Amino acid sequence: MFSIDVFSRVAVYEQIIKQAEDYVSSGLLKAGDKIPSVRNLSVSLSVNPNTIQKAYSELDLRGIVFSVPGKGCFITENAKEIVNQNKRKRLDELSSLIKELKIAGTCKEDILSLINSIYKD
Repeated sequence: MFSIDVFSRVAVYEQIIKQAEDYVSSGLLKAGDKIPSVRNLSVSLSVNPNTIQKAYSELDLRGIVFSVPGKGCFITENAKEIVNQNKRKRLDELSSLIKELKIAGTCKEDILSLINSIYKD
C-alpha cells in the first residue's frame, strides 16, 4: 500500500503522511481501518522505525489516526472530513498561483481548460 520515492526531495515521513491522507480522502482507508504497524511498515519499506513513528505521531496530531496500546493504529471516525477540510484550505494557495499565472500572461481559457480536464477524470 505505502511506497517511498527514495529520489524525492520530500522527507520520507512526509511521503507517508501524504499517502495516508490521500488514501483516506479517496476512501481506500476508512474509519476504523487498521494501518500497518510501525515495525511492519518499517520492514516493508526498509525505513527506520523512528521515521514511521514520526509520521504516525503527526497523523495522530492531525486527528487522522488514533492508537490503541497493544492493538495498533486505526483511522478515526472523522478522518475523511479532516483531510478534505485541510485540502480545501489550500484554495488560498491556488488563488495565489492563479494570480501569478495571470501576471505571467497565462490566459483564463488555458486555466479553465486545465481545470475542466482534471474534473473529467
